[in-house]
Amino acid sequence: MRLPSGSLGLLLLVLLTHVFSAAQQKPEEPSPTPPTAIVSPEVHPDNGVTFRFRDPNAKEVKLALEGAAEAQLMQKDEQGVWSVTTSPLASDYYSYSFLADGVHLIDPSNPLLVPNLRSTSSAVHVAGFSSLPWEVNDVPHGEIHHHFYRSAVAQDNRDYYVYTPPNYDPSHKKTYPVLYLLHGYSDDASGWTAVGHANVILDNLIAQGKAKPMIVVMPLGYGTLAFVLTSEDLWHQAKPRDRNFKEFTEELLTEVMPRVESEYRITKDRNARAIAGLSMGGSESLLTGLNNLDKFSWTGAFSSGGLPEDFQKDFPSLNAKANQQLHLLWIACGTEDNLISLNRNLREWLTSKGIKHADIETPGMHTWMVWRRNLVEFAQLLFR
Repeated sequence: MRLPSGSLGLLLLVLLTHVFSAAQQKPEEPSPTPPTAIVSPEVHPDNGVTFRFRDPNAKEVKLALEGAAEAQLMQKDEQGVWSVTTSPLASDYYSYSFLADGVHLIDPSNPLLVPNLRSTSSAVHVAGFSSLPWEVNDVPHGEIHHHFYRSAVAQDNRDYYVYTPPNYDPSHKKTYPVLYLLHGYSDDASGWTAVGHANVILDNLIAQGKAKPMIVVMPLGYGTLAFVLTSEDLWHQAKPRDRNFKEFTEELLTEVMPRVESEYRITKDRNARAIAGLSMGGSESLLTGLNNLDKFSWTGAFSSGGLPEDFQKDFPSLNAKANQQLHLLWIACGTEDNLISLNRNLREWLTSKGIKHADIETPGMHTWMVWRRNLVEFAQLLFR
């Protein structure tokens, strides 16, 4: 085809090119409709909870709920959403995860998480009466302080949390007793505040006059972070576990305690110093507290785990004379906990040595629901 010369020819050329290009283009396909958002978890008026998880390609999905003996099978609908509704739950905080074809997954519809160094989970709050110690109330609140430092003992960077009670004023001369509160294996230093809600519990108990105002120090509970961050399961190996216990005690006594007791208005007296913890932290509390009676006069152990059965080796100098130094030795465990036998054996050994202690057994498994209640009871006994 011969085109006219000049501007008219140029215009026709542009028009023909545009028409040819448009003819070559395929019509745009409409964007796929995004899936409808799902609500999970959904807490019902009767305290039953519905959990939902979208995975149309999964062959099987289960709900692993804290406190449940077994994972619950979920059912899939025509949209590929799996769901299950629990029976009514006691008012509390529960961790949970989904097992999709055996793979542990958090709930993507839920922003509330349970921090953990080995297996992060999701959390659901089944709210209850304001009288429950872990429910936030309109009472004076303490503060949580987060500190970071380089550990010369552990050769790593680590942190610790400090709870100061309501009306704490660093410029005043008043001093406070201190509780060193230890977390369990795979938790991090935030465990007792992020999951245990220890600060809320202390706020409520202090406001009700049930607990003395106290400072609570929550350190990182490992001799070295390699003990928990490695892919190998060192917790179930006696030598690295025992080494971790010893290194943690050294780190606590030589680094954390001097730091916090110089930074905060803490009463520097063994009669005003307590140590307690859960699971791994329960064993660390016993090993640190009972082997250092010149520093601690109050010791609490919640569902202690990891102690070998040779208690004489763990506590070589412990005898009935300790009764003159101990204000309280409080040993608790849930009756459905796999560690109940270990804790009962420990208490029998203490009795054989003539050492006074409180034996606490409550319903429950190896769960935070048990440990929150342990803290509620233990805190009310301190510094009396």
